Amino acid sequence: MSRYKRSFASDNNAIVHPDIMKALQEANNCHVLSYGDDPFTQSAAERFKEVFGQNSEVFFVYNGTGANVTGLGAITMPYQAVICTDSSHIYVDECGAAERFIGCRLIPIPTEDGKLRPGQIQPLLHVLGEQHHSQPAVISITQSTEMGTVYKTEELKALTDFAHSNNLLVHMDGARIANAAAFLGTSLKALTADAGIDVLSFGGTKNGLMFGEAVVFFNEKLAQNYKYIRKQGTQLASKMRYIAVQFEALLTNQLWLENARKANDMAALLANEVKGIPGIRITQPVEANGVFVSMPVAAAEKLRQEYFFYPWNTDKNEYRWMTSFDMEEDDIMEFVEAVKKAMKAL
Repeated sequence: MSRYKRSFASDNNAIVHPDIMKALQEANNCHVLSYGDDPFTQSAAERFKEVFGQNSEVFFVYNGTGANVTGLGAITMPYQAVICTDSSHIYVDECGAAERFIGCRLIPIPTEDGKLRPGQIQPLLHVLGEQHHSQPAVISITQSTEMGTVYKTEELKALTDFAHSNNLLVHMDGARIANAAAFLGTSLKALTADAGIDVLSFGGTKNGLMFGEAVVFFNEKLAQNYKYIRKQGTQLASKMRYIAVQFEALLTNQLWLENARKANDMAALLANEVKGIPGIRITQPVEANGVFVSMPVAAAEKLRQEYFFYPWNTDKNEYRWMTSFDMEEDDIMEFVEAVKKAMKAL
């Protein structure tokens, strides 16, 4: 079978990393207890404590939407509200799951770069204590953002300090937190526990896993009832070891960082190669593994006949190109040549 071209639509389209596949095979040789009462899951939980801190509590779930909605469900009441960006996954791409499952209102804030800042949130807090209004309780941020940008540690600390001083909690959708840490050259703990994050949805699928995400609490009191919420939310895996062993492999020998660096490097290479093409404009800083470009619709549609990728903002003729850990320089250069060809055909 000939090799398929790499997809620039999403890092979800990438292969499973061979080390992850090996871990799945090694876990497939015996009977163990189900629902997480197995040595594989317990070992993975210890690895999380090594990476995120001894006060962290991890729970494994099937997917990112499940991680987000059950994680938020553990720290909210139905009369409360979650503040997020207008491009956030929970607001745009989860089919209203958060609002249906946790019963809370989502309050989206428009942003140009996918980031929230305290000054944008302050005007929403005047309703606190007013019984006629949903009560803001959580700020949900995405790291790296849906725009491919990255919160710096000082930006995170400013947000969490602001939140906690106003009795709010902070949830992080970390579907691509590995890419953010790779860009900043810092640890996962520095971007979460040390920065004051309360609950993390830790992504694995976009960074080499076959399936599975993790919900990490940095305050054990917040995790007190999570096991019931996870079960009720249909995210309790009976054969949990197959999620857990993937995460243990990902967190061993910094495989998470190796994969994220590779994806980031490919995005940087792609951005560097296309920025000089007449008619192509990069619209966001390239900090993680996403390249956002503005280009003529006719050229984009011609290119999409060969490579599938998503329109992002049709009003601006903006498109998103995502890279992944399994791409090589040849994949990037082949795509760049296709971009040039599509542009010349106008």
